[in-house]
Amino acid sequence: MLSAQVVIQVQFYDVDPMHVVWHGNYARYLEQARCALLDCIGYNYRQMGESGFAWPIVDLRIKYVRPVRFGQEIQVTATLAEFENRLRIDYRIFDRASGEVLTKATTVQVAVRLDTGEMLLESPPALTGRLREIA
Repeated sequence: MLSAQVVIQVQFYDVDPMHVVWHGNYARYLEQARCALLDCIGYNYRQMGESGFAWPIVDLRIKYVRPVRFGQEIQVTATLAEFENRLRIDYRIFDRASGEVLTKATTVQVAVRLDTGEMLLESPPALTGRLREIA
């Protein structure tokens, strides 16, 4: 499947008093990798809106394997796992120096028509057509 990566150096404002990344900041790291992946597809949030759809996240799961700390350089990889009926993206956060897996995550997004608010049961051609062109 299609993947994209971003490299992030953990900043002081992301950590708690123990110099460990506060759990809520992981969603922001995932978002950066997700946007890189969507850019590879040519269907990021601007293109989603232009095609008449919003893609809200309806499920987010995170498994914290090892702590991410202040100053650490991490690589966040987003991999497209499903796209026919929903957009499921799997993530891995690695320590850039050692390659050790620090975090595993998954998000699920569904297509919602902007004009009616109706949730679709399958992904629209605006996404599936782009992915078929890439494949």
